[in-house]
Amino acid sequence: MRYFAIEGTGLSMKGAWMQNLLRGKAPAELEEFAGRKGLLHSTVSLEKFIEDEFQHDNFALSTEKKRSIRTFSSGEQRKALLTYLISKSPGFLVVDNPFDCLDSESVAQLKAQITELAKHIPVVQIFKRSGDLLPFISHVLLIEEDQLRHVHKLEEYLQLHIHKETGSIQGSIPPPSKEFNDIPEILVELKDVAVNYGDRPVLRQINWQIKRGEFWQLTGPNGSGKTTLLTMIYGDNPKAYGVELYLFGKKKGSGESVWDIKKKIGYFTPSITELFHRNNTVEQMVISGLLDTIGLYRKATGHQQEIADAWLRALGITELRNESFQRLSQIHQRLVLIARAMIKHPPLLILDEPSTGLDDSSAAMLSELINAIAAESRTAILYVSHRQEKGLRPQRIFRLTPGDSGSEGRDMPADFQTNT
Repeated sequence: MRYFAIEGTGLSMKGAWMQNLLRGKAPAELEEFAGRKGLLHSTVSLEKFIEDEFQHDNFALSTEKKRSIRTFSSGEQRKALLTYLISKSPGFLVVDNPFDCLDSESVAQLKAQITELAKHIPVVQIFKRSGDLLPFISHVLLIEEDQLRHVHKLEEYLQLHIHKETGSIQGSIPPPSKEFNDIPEILVELKDVAVNYGDRPVLRQINWQIKRGEFWQLTGPNGSGKTTLLTMIYGDNPKAYGVELYLFGKKKGSGESVWDIKKKIGYFTPSITELFHRNNTVEQMVISGLLDTIGLYRKATGHQQEIADAWLRALGITELRNESFQRLSQIHQRLVLIARAMIKHPPLLILDEPSTGLDDSSAAMLSELINAIAAESRTAILYVSHRQEKGLRPQRIFRLTPGDSGSEGRDMPADFQTNT
């Protein structure tokens, strides 16, 4: 029996090819699925359940009465969706990048569950990372422009189509347009910080310092408190007040507003792309980082254009200067938004799961840019990810380990990193 995976870089879950497959209208090359009705395990499906729950009070995915699926961790949501889809006895199941944003334990559990399921129900995997391929896959499909182009045996695919690491940096990182004044050596400091949500302890006695120019990776299992820490540092999480949390030398809540703090922090997460709806050019998007605006609303000065063009040269995309940001590839959008976040060389740059949804080649390009920023600037980097990216070179790891009284934090060299 053949077990299929589909390279997901050019495939839309809402496109005609996938919808026809799920309806049983399989192409001749996939005769095993002809006449079978399939179900889709995907963030697209999950979002529909979340919306239906919110609008119609339908708690289909929750085994606990009236507990919102929105309160589940990413791993719990995926497991709940899988259980629900299996209960519908589908003719086959399509799993779309099921391991994104999951810690190593959740990945292992979900991989084992899907592998066992494949003994009884045909499973098709959509993937972007070759390391995520399920162990039973025998063939890989290549789809271009919503059309099936090739069917390869797995060994043949691995030889011919594994993405080679390609560089993204064509020169040095441009210097800052101006220097931030009165920035202390210690940018972030937590002293015995504990956080509880009601009766549930989340963080326990967290002690951590981030200094200028350091490159940190924050890691830990789903639900260990990484998001809580980030929102305390960057956002307006009320848990940040009344504890020993110091940002840029001042205790949080002692006078500086959230906006004063954010001016000193560059921030990127993949979901931020959704904020940019205006039809700005690539150059305008980079320049907007100088003005702290979402897009550009007035004509740029010559000096601003020079700074932006220097970044575009460094990224190797000067030919895209006048292209619409909305029409860029996924990886080019992310490179541009990180350049936008870095254009003022903020004291701290936070990168929250920046490689989520990227293929191997794009992830390598992103890692090269991040390494260059770390090596060529005084900006400290806080990189948050479950995945250990090949070629990424953080100096230190801050790992959160859950316990009954909340997660404890451990500072360790990057050499001890594990894929969690």
